[in-house]
Amino acid sequence: MSILRLVSLLMLLAFAVASSPVFRAGSKSLALSTTSLNKLAVRGGVVESNRLLPAFEKARAEKKSALVSYLTAGYPAMEDTVELMLALQAGGTDVIELGVPFTDPQADGATIQHTNEIALANKITTKDSLEFVRQARERGLTIPVVLMGYYNPFLRYGLDKLMQECKEVGVDGFIIVDLPPEYGEEIINKCREYGLSFVPLISPTTTDERIAFLADAADSFLYCVSLTGVTGARSGLPDDLPDFVARIRGVTDMPLAVGFGISQPEHVAQVSKLADGVVVGSAIMNTIDGCAAGSSAQEKAAALEAFVGTLKGACGEPAQTAGPARARGAYVAPPTSTYFGDDAQTGFGGRYIPETLAEAHVELEKAYAEAKADPAFQAEVDFYRREFVGGPTPMYHAERLSKHCGGAQIWLKREELAHTGAHKINNAVGQALLVKRMGKTRVIAETGAGQHGVATAAVCAHMGLPCVVYMGAVDCERQALNVFRMKMLGADVRPVFAGQRTLKDAINEAMRDWVTNVRDTHYLIGSAIGPHPFPTIVRDFQAVIGKEARQQILEKAGRLPDVVVACVGGGSNAIGMFHPFVEDKEVRLVGVEAAGAGLDKKHSATLTMGSPGVLHGTRTYVIQDDQGQIPETHSISAGLDYPGVGPEHAYLKDIGRAEYCAVTDEQVLEGFQTLSRCEGIIPALEPSHAVYQAMQLAKTMRPDQIVLVNLCGRGDKDMHTVAKAYNVDLSDYTTVANVEDYKGYFSGDGDQ
Repeated sequence: MSILRLVSLLMLLAFAVASSPVFRAGSKSLALSTTSLNKLAVRGGVVESNRLLPAFEKARAEKKSALVSYLTAGYPAMEDTVELMLALQAGGTDVIELGVPFTDPQADGATIQHTNEIALANKITTKDSLEFVRQARERGLTIPVVLMGYYNPFLRYGLDKLMQECKEVGVDGFIIVDLPPEYGEEIINKCREYGLSFVPLISPTTTDERIAFLADAADSFLYCVSLTGVTGARSGLPDDLPDFVARIRGVTDMPLAVGFGISQPEHVAQVSKLADGVVVGSAIMNTIDGCAAGSSAQEKAAALEAFVGTLKGACGEPAQTAGPARARGAYVAPPTSTYFGDDAQTGFGGRYIPETLAEAHVELEKAYAEAKADPAFQAEVDFYRREFVGGPTPMYHAERLSKHCGGAQIWLKREELAHTGAHKINNAVGQALLVKRMGKTRVIAETGAGQHGVATAAVCAHMGLPCVVYMGAVDCERQALNVFRMKMLGADVRPVFAGQRTLKDAINEAMRDWVTNVRDTHYLIGSAIGPHPFPTIVRDFQAVIGKEARQQILEKAGRLPDVVVACVGGGSNAIGMFHPFVEDKEVRLVGVEAAGAGLDKKHSATLTMGSPGVLHGTRTYVIQDDQGQIPETHSISAGLDYPGVGPEHAYLKDIGRAEYCAVTDEQVLEGFQTLSRCEGIIPALEPSHAVYQAMQLAKTMRPDQIVLVNLCGRGDKDMHTVAKAYNVDLSDYTTVANVEDYKGYFSGDGDQ
């Protein structure tokens, strides 16, 4: 260790001890054993101090707010980051937020999202982010560095390894956008063990009671999100910002740093009168982008230093400063019942969301519990199933398909006959009735295959609700008919061009909309995915399928099926079909995923090939790389082209109650065409996965046994996709006429 580093270390240690409540209190020095854990950590005989508390104390002593500056690691190029970090310090930054890129951010605006995409294209990893900090420290960086990002990359890295390496390279803490403290007990306590900080976020929608709860999880400062919305530079500040900060001050005296939308020195001057820290992000990234093409790292650093200097120069003295920082002992999260299974380590589910959405989920959970217990609400749902959806949908014995396969009887739950052509209408109706009950005035939704979008658009048209549907641009192209149907029903369909431009990206964009418009908007999520209580709500509204099917098969066949089969993407049709059969232990439950081009190529077989992680607000199985990033997936069916799965499916897999397999695009087309020719029923590509697997199962079973398939959608929407797969040009009738020349899958009549 150099003399300079040793002296700096001793000065920081002296400052931390001198400013601690234990040092000042004198007679209460026995409190040291329980209150100093978060400030001081002993590793290898060396006592180290968190730099965050001294940074805020220093700014306070200078009668200025601390300037907190955001920088995306590895943007615009790997070789720029260290130079830019040093430029931030030279310009007057007091704390650096170093953004760790993630493929699927929920609360980032266009600027930060773009920088994440570039950084990921540069192959930037969590390890690289730590290396940037190490190199910057070696070159003289002394100010605190906080890693800002999303939970899954940190979780995938390994929390103990992450904490140890953060401590070694000089990271001071974490801001994790989608990790509320009630789900972060493990990482908060590991932070405290290693002398690092966990920084909670507070938003304008946070209640006073919750502010106190969040402050209890903090040990250095609180990050106050100035508005309901995503990150991004804005022309002005919210009018209610002073009242918001005053409300927080009335609950806690922890240091406050205010961010989101602050882009100009004038903004900094205004905010610095209110808060202990001012956070600037998108404006810094825009400054870097403003450098001429081909600028060197040093030229970018010079431009950034100059801009940051104007921000620091605008920092004034807060009208009310924070009280003395309070050290914390071990953190104990409140109990939660939001998991399928035991807890955050072994169960699936939870509520991993940006703070802005926390109160909306509490409100939704309460409203749904009340509605579920209300006979009038349940009667209304039943009425819509009969009179609007067209249920109960038939139970159909596919005799010719059964004969074609040989072996067991194949029965179909004809959910494709429901209004709008798929099972999605059940959930759309139920949630729309909840929207009316909660008094929300606007509905947003995501869609992949388009069926959920059509169902939501239909229900919103019926109930007079404005509707916005987000759909990946790739899916818009392959499901153009459903796009037109949604627009015909009055929906505002918004193509998503970010990321892979498929279902997961539509979910990301819908989440950003909800973060921005949470007060009047309900996100009518389409599958049994997402944060609690969505997986339970969607399952309950779709369970009508399984309830009807169980009763119908008993009436028609005189007994329960041996196997129930359903396709699984997010998993709403499958969990709706499976749930009423879960207690029937003699009934096998088989979920069929998309193997796409093959399990050794691009696929969407999450339960078959994935591993536990956190995506779109829930802990579940996820297709992810070794960095916790979400790679590109593939399925011929847009509705199954998703890298996650509902948490209840993950739970059923892990306890062994359900089994999951995957079939390829080619096998899907075989199932699609075989059912079409044997029964005159054209299925959607999604349930064609289940049809193919049911055919294979039937061949291995006795004629007195039953395989029951949830035929959850019809195939009209997929004819262009199937034609493309068969190299058929639908604009040329002579090509279409040569249907018997299709290669590779099935030809001949239904009895072949």
